[in-house]
Amino acid sequence: MGLLVIEMNENIKIISLGGLDEEGKNCLLVEIDGDIYVVECGSREPDRRMPGVDYVIPNFDYLRANKDRVKGYFILHGHMDEFGALAYIYGEVPAPIYLSEVSKAMILAFVERTKAIDPRKLDFHVVEPTSDFKVAGRKVSFFRTSHNIANSSGIAISTSRGNIVYTSDFVIENNCDRSFLTDLNAIARLAEEKTLVLMTESLYAGRKGYTAPLYKLTPHIEEPLKNCKGRFFLAIASSNFYNITEAIALALALRKKIVPYDSETAMLIRAMQSSGQLLIPRESYVPSEDINRLRAVDVFCLMLANKRTLFGKIALLAAGQNEGSQARLGEDDVFAVGTLSDDNNELEATDALDALYRSGAQIVTLPRKGFLRMHASEEDIKTVIALLKPKYYVPAKGLFKDMLSNAEIALSMGLGLTHNSVFLLENGTSLIIDDTGARLFSENVPVGDVMIDGIGVGDVQSSVIADRERLSQGVVLMAATVSRRKRKIVAGPDVQLRGLVFLKDSESMVKEVSRHFVDEIEDGLKNGTKIDDIKQKCYERISRLIKRTAGKEPMILPLIVEGE
Repeated sequence: MGLLVIEMNENIKIISLGGLDEEGKNCLLVEIDGDIYVVECGSREPDRRMPGVDYVIPNFDYLRANKDRVKGYFILHGHMDEFGALAYIYGEVPAPIYLSEVSKAMILAFVERTKAIDPRKLDFHVVEPTSDFKVAGRKVSFFRTSHNIANSSGIAISTSRGNIVYTSDFVIENNCDRSFLTDLNAIARLAEEKTLVLMTESLYAGRKGYTAPLYKLTPHIEEPLKNCKGRFFLAIASSNFYNITEAIALALALRKKIVPYDSETAMLIRAMQSSGQLLIPRESYVPSEDINRLRAVDVFCLMLANKRTLFGKIALLAAGQNEGSQARLGEDDVFAVGTLSDDNNELEATDALDALYRSGAQIVTLPRKGFLRMHASEEDIKTVIALLKPKYYVPAKGLFKDMLSNAEIALSMGLGLTHNSVFLLENGTSLIIDDTGARLFSENVPVGDVMIDGIGVGDVQSSVIADRERLSQGVVLMAATVSRRKRKIVAGPDVQLRGLVFLKDSESMVKEVSRHFVDEIEDGLKNGTKIDDIKQKCYERISRLIKRTAGKEPMILPLIVEGE
């Protein structure tokens, strides 16, 4: 009698450590019978409440505690929200890294800049943007997607219950360079198999129609470039390969000379050329130091930087304070700002634009309603859902309102998806799929922000951030020497204010602070109060005084020294 073989379906858990109800810091964990597949390992930029912080990454205590089960990292494109945490996590949780050649180049450039890890420790496995490969005996598929950096991919992980598919950032684009083309054929091949779970990005889910072609830069700069009587300057975020490639192709077609604004721009252009994403003929490229040797009308000057520094560069150029650069703006020049500001740099962008208009050059800006980033709108999302027809659907990447819009799209399509099969996750909440079906489960997976300051991981605590915020509002230094035996002040007080009030207003403030400082010390000495307790009372009293009179909460440092 033959043995009866019963195939057991695998148990699946999906958790996000970051990226839900926020923009950036993406980190998705897919667990299949205990094996962990880390899809994206990104960071986000700090907000204004985090002075001095370089990056924010997800809390990775869960990965640290389960590092022996991690089978691989899957980096789907070369943006910081995809890989920015990897260098800081990898030393404690190593595993093979699967990615494209472009993503590898961007990670190596980041590691070289930050010194976060020895690059030789990173176990890279370069795969094609559309390809199948095995990880821990399991089939994993990348499929090429169109995003604003070349060779972007989505991912499908096979299970006994069907594929788990995640699109990452994408748009449906059929008319562009192959490096930026969504591979619908590859998605259609996946559709021949069962799709257990589909996850798509949500950033533009509340927007009707397709995103294409509103992310194209050419319609906004072509006429100004053709009609420019002087030099043409263009500033673009360095992560936006699509618009960089598009703009350079337009400039070359108009027989312009490509001039990098500075050494950072030149380095980025070299990196794009070495990875095969950019081709500039030698005779069409001129070093930045030679910009003034060209006819003004031949110059196409490209300025590249991440958004945190791009608007600062623009402001310095506009004000003529860009030391070390040969570039100067004149009234015949045109300056085009080819990137939109976001919540973290709105003030810097406003200041930069104001400085540009003061420079006398002709200014070109992008319309907020007529220019989009390369993220999926409603019809893009519908296309993928209709092709793959998933059993379960999970909105990803975006604020809660965007994820809710994404869920409503899936529910509206008449494909059998219901409120029992469409799940809105939060960071740290698990989606469990087993023989009983699918359900949400909260198992207290630690999540939250870990702040990177220099090369320190998590060294910056909330108390340090609070101190930095106080320092930004000024410093009050108070010093006095006291005699406990005589119960009086024997030297001082010396009170100094830094960065708190205008100089003309400081004298009266110093007198008032000194009076309260002395009163508190004398009362403490009279009552036999400990010096540390006197300091604390001085701190509290002066804090209340300055909050009441100046409306600020500066750093207050009382120093009381015991003499004879």
